[in-house]
Amino acid sequence: MKIDDPRYVKALRHPLRVRVLAILEERTASPVQLAQWLDASLGVVSYHVRTLHRLGLIELMGETPRRGAVEHHYRAKQRPEVSTTSWEQAPPIAKQALLGATLQQIHDYAIASAAAGGFDRADAKLTRTHVSVDEVGWHELAGAVARLAEEVERIEHEAAERLGRDGDDGLVRAGVVSMLFEAQLLGGPEGAEDGGGGAPAAARRTTAHVG
Repeated sequence: MKIDDPRYVKALRHPLRVRVLAILEERTASPVQLAQWLDASLGVVSYHVRTLHRLGLIELMGETPRRGAVEHHYRAKQRPEVSTTSWEQAPPIAKQALLGATLQQIHDYAIASAAAGGFDRADAKLTRTHVSVDEVGWHELAGAVARLAEEVERIEHEAAERLGRDGDDGLVRAGVVSMLFEAQLLGGPEGAEDGGGGAPAAARRTTAHVG
């Protein structure tokens, strides 16, 4: 499946379907369980689950008899892989759908984790930085973010080997989010209050840091 697959674009147009997909990427669940976790009506959740199943984005994993009825358990299929080329060539509607869904998942994960003490560790990190660069600097930033993703995969792989030897007693579920995008200033158009010249790059840099 590609990012511009109409099935995927259609699936991400509804926020509840996005949340259902996010949960089913983590675990197998039934519409009854999903309705409880999402605080939504069973009828509405069941409709969206049927839609996702019809679109081929989730699969039936098993059935459990429940008081004369059958409870169906689903799991999400693999998400589409997005290469640099496919992202560049994808239509705007597909990009916006995927971005909206991903940002909503990040928000939900971060809020739920923060409420459960997920940022309490002394070395937890939360950083936001606005920097001004040229084209060369932009490509250097892109490379740095890509290397971070590769390093995260390496660390996870080595940790999985240690956990396989030692058991899951030391398991830590870590969330890592990285973004690089052309930023818009939150305070209005650049140069609106400084005579049009803009502030020096260092003065426009803002950073929030935890840990």
